Amino acid sequence: MSKTPRSSTGLRQFLDVEQQRNWTEGKTNLPDADERSESVELRFKYVPRFHKLAARPQAQDVLKILGLYGQSCIPMPRRTERQYWSVSCLPSTPDKPLVRVNASWMELFTIYADGEGIRARFILHLPDFTTDHSPTQDQADEVLLERCVTTPEDVSYFFPRGEDIFGINVRGSASIHKFLATPHVLRAIRRFNLTHMNEPLLRRRGLHAGRLSGWDARRRGSACVHPALACR
Repeated sequence: MSKTPRSSTGLRQFLDVEQQRNWTEGKTNLPDADERSESVELRFKYVPRFHKLAARPQAQDVLKILGLYGQSCIPMPRRTERQYWSVSCLPSTPDKPLVRVNASWMELFTIYADGEGIRARFILHLPDFTTDHSPTQDQADEVLLERCVTTPEDVSYFFPRGEDIFGINVRGSASIHKFLATPHVLRAIRRFNLTHMNEPLLRRRGLHAGRLSGWDARRRGSACVHPALACR
């Protein structure tokens, strides 16, 4: 690990800019901690929720995709868990998700039930998905989005409150897996996650609390993390 100044915040305390850039581009694998930081108190407090999730027909798909997201999209997931990101299992929010990944108060990734299947919501930077790479909503690249899933009907998008924010809904396990395996998408997810994992905690709370309480939805057609992480 390269040394960084003591005044650095977020992941910059132990990953310099070049290391983060190389990870975003898939040019390096970051050395992670050997074991996760455990909280027995939290584990026992939330284990009933995990068992409730495990009893649902979507459980295996949820845990498999959650593990893939953690391994592919979170830098050093075991080392950075809880301080820089966390997973909530069956959080008690009005949209009734199965699991949600957050960086402090900023939502990064959410999985919902869709009948007996699942759908996922990704929050990303808008310029990564516009035809001219600008933060202009009218330039959303629908052709690119459709190439990232198995069928065009599996993808839709919306605009959360706030500048430079883009929401993407992906329906079905097969399309979610393809979406996460697409190099352009993976770079975009990593870039967005680094942005919010690098922000000072108080700033994140002040700027992003409640940001997703409303959005302009636009739909086309119909619209390694250990499984025990889901009992946060």
